[in-house]
Amino acid sequence: MEHHILLPTDFSDNAWSAAIYAFQFYKEEPCTFYFLHAWKFSNSLSRTYITSNYIETLKKDANIHLKELLDLAEVSKTNPKHIFKSILSTEPLLDAVETTVKDQNIDLVIMGTKGASGVSEFLYGSNTVNIVSKMKLCPLLIIPAGYEYVKPNQVAFPTDYNHFYGEELDQIKQVCKLHNSKIRVFHINKKSNLSEKQNYNLAMLKAYLEDHKHSCHWMIDYDNKEHAIKDFIKEFDINMLTMISYKHSFFEDIIKEPVVKKIGLHPTIPFLVVPSSD
Repeated sequence: MEHHILLPTDFSDNAWSAAIYAFQFYKEEPCTFYFLHAWKFSNSLSRTYITSNYIETLKKDANIHLKELLDLAEVSKTNPKHIFKSILSTEPLLDAVETTVKDQNIDLVIMGTKGASGVSEFLYGSNTVNIVSKMKLCPLLIIPAGYEYVKPNQVAFPTDYNHFYGEELDQIKQVCKLHNSKIRVFHINKKSNLSEKQNYNLAMLKAYLEDHKHSCHWMIDYDNKEHAIKDFIKEFDINMLTMISYKHSFFEDIIKEPVVKKIGLHPTIPFLVVPSSD
């Protein structure tokens, strides 16, 4: 099966680092990688100075950078079944990503946490958070700045067992099957007992993961979810964190300020966000 992977880029080192991770992650798989560059005019920019020549210059420069990226990707290629394409969009980043996901049947979006400083800021923190919180079409994998590829042998999946798990789990399993990753489910426990609903969802989760390597863990006496997640990552040598973006779940608390500065914007490992179907 060929994979279609979207790589948003602002031509920064962090964006390229995320692309390198993507190439390594899919090293053994046939893939088409799409480099997407999105730009739009700042509201503070006076329309008086926007001429057709100015717009054409921006497009020309962006296309030159995209061509350079494609050339660099070809040079870095280790799998002849890897194909590289580029897309230039004048839509806002989130809209450009969603349009490309639909048009190219994208399986996964892989992007860095930050972009270049100065003028080009389209992958800067707030935009990353915007995509994490609003992307509903396909999973998103966020790569920390400067992160060097490590095979994701251990994948952490924190949950409160308050939701029934449907096709979202299938998307996590598909990513994990690529490297036979073990899924470590963990519950941050505030009460000694689960409710009837939680027990049911836990039973269904175990049944759904029956054919995949997994284990279930309890994190007891943690009032701070972020600390629990960080400790779990360290204790089990976790290589990837994954969450499902349910509404009104602790995922929403995780991606809100100021927590997002600790986890969402400065993750220590790749962070896979799977949209919920509800």
